[in-house]
Amino acid sequence: MPANAVETVSASSNADFKSLEEKILRTIELLKAAREAKAAAERDASRLRQQLHEREEEIGTMRQEMVGLRREREEVRTRVEKMLDQIEALNAEESAG
Repeated sequence: MPANAVETVSASSNADFKSLEEKILRTIELLKAAREAKAAAERDASRLRQQLHEREEEIGTMRQEMVGLRREREEVRTRVEKMLDQIEALNAEESAG
């Protein structure tokens, strides 16, 4: 094998190795970026789960308040109706008397 053929094969092998090395380095960078993105997504998911839990608690509290307010409204309505009935009875007595 001539000397220049060895040099050509060696240069070609060196270029192939360099290309492979660059591909590996790009793959490593992509892997790092993917891991960082995954970690960020996991942090976001955790934060969103916590916010969801807090909102569910708020909804539960608001439902309890709403039930209490509806009950209170019904009590006030009943009392007002009783007072109106009493006023009506007084007016009827006055008209009859």
